[in-house]
Amino acid sequence: MNGDSERASVSVLPAGLSPDSDTFPKLVRANAAARARKIAIREKDLGIWQSYTWAEYWERVRLIAFGLASLGFVRGDRTAIVGDNRPELYWAVCATQCLGGVPVPLYQDAIEKELGYILDHAESRVAVVEDQEQVDKLLNLRAQCPHLEFIVYDDPRGLRAYSEPNLMSLDELLERGRKFEQNHPGYVDDEVARGRADDTAIICYTSGTTGQPKGAMLSHRNLILTSRNAVAMEGIAADEEILSYLPMAWVGDHVFSYAQAIVTGFTANCPESAATVLADLKEIGPTYFFAPPRIWESLLTSVMLRIEDCAWPKRRLVTFFLDLAQRIERRRLGGQAVPLGLRLLYPLGRILVYDPLRDNLGMRRVRRAYTAGESIGPEIFVFFRALGINVKQLYGMTEASVFVTIQRDGDVRLDSVGTPVPGVEVRLSDAGEVLFRSPGVFQGYFKNDAATRETVQDGWLHSGDAGYMDAGGHLKIVDRAKDVGRLAGGTVFAPKYLENKLKFSPYVKEAVCVGQDRPFVGALVNIDLAAVGNWAERRGIAYTSYTDLSQKPEVYDLVQGEIARVNGDLRDDEAMRAAQIRRFLILHKELDPDDEEITRTRKVRRGYIAGKYANLIEALYSDRTHVQVDARVTYEDGRSGTIRADVAIRDVAAGATAP
Repeated sequence: MNGDSERASVSVLPAGLSPDSDTFPKLVRANAAARARKIAIREKDLGIWQSYTWAEYWERVRLIAFGLASLGFVRGDRTAIVGDNRPELYWAVCATQCLGGVPVPLYQDAIEKELGYILDHAESRVAVVEDQEQVDKLLNLRAQCPHLEFIVYDDPRGLRAYSEPNLMSLDELLERGRKFEQNHPGYVDDEVARGRADDTAIICYTSGTTGQPKGAMLSHRNLILTSRNAVAMEGIAADEEILSYLPMAWVGDHVFSYAQAIVTGFTANCPESAATVLADLKEIGPTYFFAPPRIWESLLTSVMLRIEDCAWPKRRLVTFFLDLAQRIERRRLGGQAVPLGLRLLYPLGRILVYDPLRDNLGMRRVRRAYTAGESIGPEIFVFFRALGINVKQLYGMTEASVFVTIQRDGDVRLDSVGTPVPGVEVRLSDAGEVLFRSPGVFQGYFKNDAATRETVQDGWLHSGDAGYMDAGGHLKIVDRAKDVGRLAGGTVFAPKYLENKLKFSPYVKEAVCVGQDRPFVGALVNIDLAAVGNWAERRGIAYTSYTDLSQKPEVYDLVQGEIARVNGDLRDDEAMRAAQIRRFLILHKELDPDDEEITRTRKVRRGYIAGKYANLIEALYSDRTHVQVDARVTYEDGRSGTIRADVAIRDVAAGATAP
């Protein structure tokens, strides 16, 4: 590594933790004493919000811990956690840690094959799950997961007739815990006292974009210190309200809804279901909000659809003020002065458009919002900031306990991911790869020393991301280092940059751009079924399925117009002018994590797609205008089927206008 590489760092905070507050169970116990009556967590159940104080939180955690102890659960054992965001599952995480065990959250929508791999690899002895769906998956996997002894479920609906051995309800576990406590009253407190900062607090499995997921081991020290440092930097307080709706298996949810909530004592709110998230968001009105780019894209799509449905005068009014706000925000982000005329019009737009729209989205009270996980399209970022939502980019990863950099209030830039969080030092390798070290750097990959040595070298974690530092110390991420390449003519090819520009369109749900060592860029596009379906219905275009709709000539015209918009932007960018999209096709099916095309966090598995759709990609670089395809799809229950389609291919002229 080059010691003269450009650096950016901030003051390093003390790494020490008090022995009485160096694990999450100790912190929860302290919250129960200091904030006994403050609401710790809420859950919407059957349309009613149920609240639990920190005292109740700790009591439930202790009782579940006693129940686990009654099963013979001991220090070092692992608990699989599977289900939607539920207080009981967060309590099971803490209860596991009370006994010195390690929780292993899994994606609730994962198919059996994915669950089976992680359950077996983590050697999980107990699984605490939400409902019958998860129970059925795990029962089918028992034969290939010999370490799995007990399955505990929270929701008993549909499970009354189940009589499998070592399958029990959470109520049964709690009753066993009460009996165990009578005979061993100090057991849990003694085990909590044995806990240390450097004990493994959780194993979070990575999304597995290039192969099987790896289990990143994070200690209590990793998570507590990085949470505290970010809290101090951002001024996060105990009166915050957060919506806990992202998968518990994702490290971001664990940090925001669990680690930071416990460190600061703020309130987490669990929605009733994935289908009610937007409605629950409005009811809670969070002050602290996190969403990966795909959620911001979905929110933008819903806004655009509502605008499309407005009467012409209202649509013109809303469009005018949204364009005005975005022009102002772009100037602010670029450090340019805002003309007086625009400044005078903005307050009127706030009354007529921005405040009502923020309120409708449930974001009127948001003090700070973040996006991370993938690069967010500049247009999407500008749109929400223009509404007055303080959304900022954060750069992090599982192996860093999330936090590496955050954009600071008053210093938000369109093309950066901010400056290092306190305690983090960032540098660049000679090849331009982002390296960092911090108290949040993970302990290593579970049962994978070789991958650990490859990722952490000489104390520096190799992120795999290509980037650079500007003169102000802001980190700018270009793309995944391995994904950045060049076209045959030498033009830089950054696929994620192009894909993000495409996904600004409400009609494009996903896109995969190809072009490495090719003469031009081609694109495989997924349409957004809800948005395009709504568009088609308003125009009297009949369709029977996603496949049918995707291949309509009118839909190709629509998508071609969106690509023309992107090409128009690229035409004005000297560095990217030659990277305009020249040919595209609309995929006959949605990219699906069940089919291994994208991860559970919706990251594209480029290598897999390159192989699976090799015939379509080759057709993009031929003179063909149609390709016959037979594609296998996997359903949630593990069954598979075949989709047959005639996929069209279209040319797009450089800098062309919409047809």
